[in-house]
Amino acid sequence: MHPHDAQISVVVIGYDDATHVTDAVRSALAQGGVVREVIAVDDCSTDGSPELLDALAAEDPRVRVVRRTVNSGGCGTPRNDGIDAATAPYLMFLDSDDILPPGAADALLMAAVAHGTKLSAGLCVRRELPSGRETPWEPELYERHAVVPGPSQRPRLVHDTLCVNKLYRTDFLREHAIRFPEGRFPYEDFVFGARVLAAGPSMALVPETVYVWHVRRSARRLSISLDRAGIDNWKARMEANRQAHEILLSAGEKRLARSARTAFLDRGLRMYARELSLRSPDYREEWWTLTRAYLSDFDAADFAQASVPGRVVAQVVLASGQPRDLHRLRELAARPARLTPPYASTADGVPVWSADLPQVRLEHLLHRPVHHLPVAVDAELRPRARASRLRLRLHELYGRVGNARPDRVDVEFVPREDGTRVGLTRTARLARDAGSGSWTAETALDLGALGAGTWDLRLTLRFDDGTSCETTAHALTGPGLLRRRAVASLRHGVLLVQPYATHSGTLALRMASGLRGATTIAARRLRRLVHWK
Repeated sequence: MHPHDAQISVVVIGYDDATHVTDAVRSALAQGGVVREVIAVDDCSTDGSPELLDALAAEDPRVRVVRRTVNSGGCGTPRNDGIDAATAPYLMFLDSDDILPPGAADALLMAAVAHGTKLSAGLCVRRELPSGRETPWEPELYERHAVVPGPSQRPRLVHDTLCVNKLYRTDFLREHAIRFPEGRFPYEDFVFGARVLAAGPSMALVPETVYVWHVRRSARRLSISLDRAGIDNWKARMEANRQAHEILLSAGEKRLARSARTAFLDRGLRMYARELSLRSPDYREEWWTLTRAYLSDFDAADFAQASVPGRVVAQVVLASGQPRDLHRLRELAARPARLTPPYASTADGVPVWSADLPQVRLEHLLHRPVHHLPVAVDAELRPRARASRLRLRLHELYGRVGNARPDRVDVEFVPREDGTRVGLTRTARLARDAGSGSWTAETALDLGALGAGTWDLRLTLRFDDGTSCETTAHALTGPGLLRRRAVASLRHGVLLVQPYATHSGTLALRMASGLRGATTIAARRLRRLVHWK
């Protein structure tokens, strides 16, 4: 018998998710003897989920089903029901469309027990489906085992707004009356997490992956984090951040409160700014007005701790009464950031956002290391049967690029579903274009070597001073530049090539090979159109 057996209650919440809830519950049961019970809280589902949960309870006595008679409208209330029902010393949360990887509960429990902490936390990965591509969430927090005596000693913890990659002492939550907001309250994690940190618990951090967050962008009902098309989603995010900030400030945790605002600038503001050009004029107007009002409460120190892109986006919004420069803001909010022309300066040479917004100053760019500069590279791809051509243009940035003396650029096409693999590499020399004050490069590409799939373009700029800078390329959108073309290929017969600009303006490439591939692309396009409507 393991000394830590039967110590955890796993609270699984779900609503009308019969397709996935069984996998979630089974992943919790598969954690082994450390799990005393799996409390499945069904939020008044009508799709057969209750029957599936009853069947699981009949198979394994550790499954306890809590059935709500009225739908709560959100995730907070069913999680609170789970807190109330838990009988084990520790508890975890799991959403019905996600899973716990093997060993997750054991890793968290061992860390919490070994160090006597009130909670433990580990790495969460976002897994895109159906591709399976994984992106770690706040990985710098979970690079190694660590014990944090109190959250104020590591303010970055505020940026990890998830509740699901953590193990909590049940009596700790109850003693401090830490609960989720009730009812329909999107981004309830923000408020719950702030309440946890405000109580000042000791924490154990582990590098193991303890949660798999499934991202289904083509789902009929999008998750709250993906359903950002309506202005109510942005209102909810601002309100959740406002409450989190107030909770931490009221607890005397000024550093943590400031970190909450920094997280808003670095993540939320940048993410929604990237998508502004996709929204209607009415949405943009309301978003701009609401955001200006919210940011007006931030002070200079809040902005100073944020990343350069988040800070500058906020300053532009505050400085202008109307939406403007949406495409430039989109590029700056991208990851990595790209500051595109024009590059204006004041009469005394201070870099500014534009001539008519001189109050948005960019002098901090003059002091950042080259590898952190938001350099801008324009790209155009010309698919051809024999040798496709990729043309790049690197812009000067207030003398910083020229001082480093650009030498060459490494080009990589990486499959979207597996960012660790490289499908095609090229290196091209950068030549100074005296007329425009920029640098250009051109290289031939054998697109047949890539084959079918979606490919992201990555660039590494290399300079004579030995430094380098990793970035992406802004997709030029002139006449005919992003047009789908059929290209003859000895390897594939025919390739259907579609250069396109992502939501953040980055050049990427969709390709299909042969007649079957072309048919697949057409079918996917039709499904996207139907889903959008």
